[in-house]
Amino acid sequence: MTTAFVLSGGGSLGAVQVGMLQALADRDKSPDLLVGTSAGALNAGYLAGHGTGHDALEALARIWVSLRRSDVFPFSPARHLLALSGARESVFSADGVRRLIDAHLTYRQLEDAPIEVHVVATNMLSGEEVLLSTGDATSAILASIAIPGLLPAVRRDGLTLVDGALANNAAISQAISLGADRIFVLPAGVACALDEPPASPYAAALQALSFLTQQRLIRDVADLASQAELHVIPPLCPLNVSSADFSHARELIDRARMAAGRWLDDGRDRLARPERFLSLHKHAAGARDGDGMARQDLFNKNALVIECEHEAERL
Repeated sequence: MTTAFVLSGGGSLGAVQVGMLQALADRDKSPDLLVGTSAGALNAGYLAGHGTGHDALEALARIWVSLRRSDVFPFSPARHLLALSGARESVFSADGVRRLIDAHLTYRQLEDAPIEVHVVATNMLSGEEVLLSTGDATSAILASIAIPGLLPAVRRDGLTLVDGALANNAAISQAISLGADRIFVLPAGVACALDEPPASPYAAALQALSFLTQQRLIRDVADLASQAELHVIPPLCPLNVSSADFSHARELIDRARMAAGRWLDDGRDRLARPERFLSLHKHAAGARDGDGMARQDLFNKNALVIECEHEAERL
């Protein structure tokens, strides 16, 4: 059986996936292949070279904890003005992200990675998804995270490539096409419990993009659940951390490790109709991660309802 880990995009919420990965490693789950999109491509690129052992994942956690917004979105007044005037295609330079990628990749060509890895990008001219499986690893990952207007597009193989989340945020379909018959889906999630909309333009853009991509994920999980053994790990909820806020990585990692561990131990990653646990929703004002009605509790209640429904259908 071929096992794939599919890692979605989500900006700073990519830290959530580290906790999920730690929970999987705690239970001796490892991938034969990796498919990553956007922030998930950063994580997949790292994992492909370093593996998914406990030491490697703790090192990845330290990278996320040390990461700051300026490392990904470096502010430059001159560049901002040039972008507004049309003299630059993006508000932020990709130099910081490039340095981050180069510092932690142990291979240069995707096909040389110790663990098979594939990265999803979007063709800026057609809107079609592009699966990158060979060639320069750094440019592939840069293409997958290139949010239009925020980070520059990547010219590669005659194509202009941007953020893969626009076409296929959690590329379950690609994992199936690559021969995976057991797939663990690790969605970074959506900030579902913000007290107010993001104030900055780029944070608002990331929040809007996360809503769109989450809806695609819900549809894909529903449509593809019968085509492979699908293990869906729900994102954190309630979550009041913006996908543009890089200051909560340790909290997100630790919380995700605990929540994913409970989910796996209870066997809920194989419940029928897993799209139910990914649905868009809202919380009462002031909802916080530690609230008694945390989404994990709601997951458990809903899971019991689903099990009862299916039991009733069998009778």
